Amino acid sequence: MSPSTDRMLTRVKAMYLFIRKKGTVTTRELVEEFGITQRTIQRDLNVLAYNNLVKSPSRGIWQPTSKKVKVS
Repeated sequence: MSPSTDRMLTRVKAMYLFIRKKGTVTTRELVEEFGITQRTIQRDLNVLAYNNLVKSPSRGIWQPTSKKVKVS
């Protein structure tokens, strides 16, 4: 796997764990927590949403879904 892909997967996993721990977060909180651009955060959230791991009940608000995930 390329280093950039590995970094992205590590970031997406960390973001998912952060959302799962906090329960509900805003896009702004994620930008501040991870120190990356809002566009990058949005791309990563799209990956999580596509895999049914997070949902957005309203614009800019994110919550984990009830999908069971084994995190290693």
